[in-house]
Amino acid sequence: MDDQDDEQQGRLTRIASGIFLHTEHAIYAALGLLLAVTAFVALIDAAGLTWDALRALGGADKILEVIDRLLFLLMLIEILHTVRVSMRSGKLTCEPFLIVGLIASIRRVLVITLQSSEITHAKDWSPEKQALFNASMIELGVLAGLILTMVLAIFMLHRARGDGKPAGDETTSGGS
Repeated sequence: MDDQDDEQQGRLTRIASGIFLHTEHAIYAALGLLLAVTAFVALIDAAGLTWDALRALGGADKILEVIDRLLFLLMLIEILHTVRVSMRSGKLTCEPFLIVGLIASIRRVLVITLQSSEITHAKDWSPEKQALFNASMIELGVLAGLILTMVLAIFMLHRARGDGKPAGDETTSGGS
């Protein structure tokens, strides 16, 4: 009777595991769909911003806004790729998140650089603007360290993997 209880418990565990796996896949699919819709909306918005920048013949503010939106779109695509890979392989890898963090940090550097250049070109220099400029420079230094750390982490992940495959490659060395 003990073997029958173990068999019953094993079957129940397999059924529960299957239900959880299908639920996880359904949530991944819903998340992927929402990310895809968001990416399409961001793409349309970026196209509109690019068109506006072209009509206005550029300008630092417009160009930065376009680049910012495109980098945001790139982050969405990288997250969508991560969701797809996680669904297919059942594994969550850290490299895509490092790439998203790297893109986000670069976006912030661009914004701070533009804001700082506007502050330094202002005619009415004040102690408040000096404090804002100093805080911006500290943030840029921290972001530079963070960017270097993430690049180093990505490099180390590639070296540790040693197979030369890019991040998120779902194929296994067994030829599947």
